[in-house]
Amino acid sequence: MSCSRPTRELAQRLSGTDEVLLLWHPESDRVELCVRDVATGAGFHTEVAPASAIDAFYHPYAYAAWRENSYRIVRVETTIVDG
Repeated sequence: MSCSRPTRELAQRLSGTDEVLLLWHPESDRVELCVRDVATGAGFHTEVAPASAIDAFYHPYAYAAWRENSYRIVRVETTIVDG
């Protein structure tokens, strides 16, 4: 019987309202960069080559621009109701 290994947080930082996470998925041996604006909920995530992980962590927007086609923007929509 094999137990699944949980995702591990390798690094985390907050810069202004941007939360940056570097995650390792041991089951697939993938490294993922996650960026989220804690004020708006907007953000993105992308897979990162292990050799580029620290650069991506400290420069997430530059890394995402470089990997333009490999990330998706996640937006939170707010509905305003007159009341």
